[in-house]
Amino acid sequence: MADDNISDFTRSMGIATSGLRAQAGRMRVISENIANADSTAQTPGGDPYRRKIPTFTSQLDHALNAKTVGLGKIAPDNSDFRTKYEPSNPAADQTGYVKYPNVNPLVEMTDMRDAQRSYEANLNIIGATRRMIQRTLDILKA
Repeated sequence: MADDNISDFTRSMGIATSGLRAQAGRMRVISENIANADSTAQTPGGDPYRRKIPTFTSQLDHALNAKTVGLGKIAPDNSDFRTKYEPSNPAADQTGYVKYPNVNPLVEMTDMRDAQRSYEANLNIIGATRRMIQRTLDILKA
C-alpha cells in the first residue's frame, strides 16, 4: 500500500514538473516576442522579427507510466507585419514604409500572465505533494 502511494506521489510530481518546464519554455518565447516588438529589419525593405508561437506536446513517460506535457515546436506567426510610413528610417522600403514585427504587446502580456498562472498551479501541486509525502512519512514513523 505504501509503495502505491509513493508511486502516486512520484507520478504527480513528475507530471507537475513537466508542466513547469513547458510553461518556463513558453515564457521564454513570449519574452523574446516582447523584446523584439519594436525591432526593424537590418536591411531596407527587409522583414523584421516574426512573432513566435509556442506549442505543446503530450508525451508518455515510461518511467512514470503517465502522460506528461512538453514544449513542442516553436511555430512562426504568419500574420502580416505592421507597417508605418517613415521614409527617413534606414529600414524603409522604396515607397518609404517600414515593416514592424507582428507582435502585439497586449496579447503577449496576456499570454505571459496565463503562463505564469499555469506555472504557479504546477508549483502548488508539487508543494501539496511534498506535504502529503511528509505526512505519510510522519504516519509511518509513529
